[in-house]
Amino acid sequence: MENLIEKAKQNHSLTKVELVEILTDDTINDQLFKAADEVRAKYVGDEVHLRALIEFSNICKRNCFYCGLRSENKNVERYRLSPEQIVETAGMAAQRGYKTVVLQGGEDSYFSAEKLAEIIKQIKQFDTAITLSTGEMTFEEYKILKSAGADRFLLRIETTDEKLYKKLHPAASFENRKRCLYDLKKLGFETGTGCLVGLPEQTVESLADDILFFKELNADMIGIGPFIPHKDTPLGNASAGSFTLALKVMALTRLLLPYINIPATTAMETLVKNGRNIALQSGANVVMPNVTAMEFRKKYEIYPDKISVDYSEMEKSLTQIGRIIGQDRGDSKNRREKC
Repeated sequence: MENLIEKAKQNHSLTKVELVEILTDDTINDQLFKAADEVRAKYVGDEVHLRALIEFSNICKRNCFYCGLRSENKNVERYRLSPEQIVETAGMAAQRGYKTVVLQGGEDSYFSAEKLAEIIKQIKQFDTAITLSTGEMTFEEYKILKSAGADRFLLRIETTDEKLYKKLHPAASFENRKRCLYDLKKLGFETGTGCLVGLPEQTVESLADDILFFKELNADMIGIGPFIPHKDTPLGNASAGSFTLALKVMALTRLLLPYINIPATTAMETLVKNGRNIALQSGANVVMPNVTAMEFRKKYEIYPDKISVDYSEMEKSLTQIGRIIGQDRGDSKNRREKC
């Protein structure tokens, strides 16, 4: 098994069978995490890039079974920031030192591509990179966003198991989700995706397929987090995903895609104390502190008890593990280098 980890470390390639072997063997976890950390250090360095997360709307037309913002959840107090509020928040984030702003929201029809484009143009005055996480759109809509100045787009596939995807995403198309990701790549976005680990009925084999899909897509950023059930969803009584298994999926993704950006997700910190730093020592190199105003932040509950962190806290925390805050935009090296 150690030979497989070394193969992945040197060649950045594993078969599905080999991925499953590593995912199901917990005797080699320490070696796996160490290898992922070494690959991270070699290819993307010791800098941790901070992205300022603005959760600008919790209104969503989708009805995903695992998400607390699902359209059928009547217990959510809905909100929508105005374009002026979004731009103001982005400006404050830039003043604090953030080099990237992430605009994340539910699939809220109010925010058309044209309206988002106007917001993007105003934020660009702050000289920050802009990442969008606003769901599925047409090629032409994505093109409008790219032309306005958006740099990156995050659209998690969540699972590449088509049968499970359809079960968890009523009235949604698995093929359309994939189409969106390839359209984003075609348009020149730094393209991010990712998966949930520990969904009911998910298999280790499908997690291996997820990792291979990330490789096939040649993604620029991958977000991986353990599933955390929300009481107001159809999966409210399900068990939470395994932190360790999510960490292994993340570490293997680093080994196969050495140049990409990988966030230490909030879900990891929420599930396990110090989970963020553990992830940063197992292949991750990005953190996304939430800069949304507190009155709105508590209403953006994809899953319960989300942990947040601010810039100054991160600086202190990173010092403890020998890492530093990146002073540039942290653009994807995956676009400039060949593995």
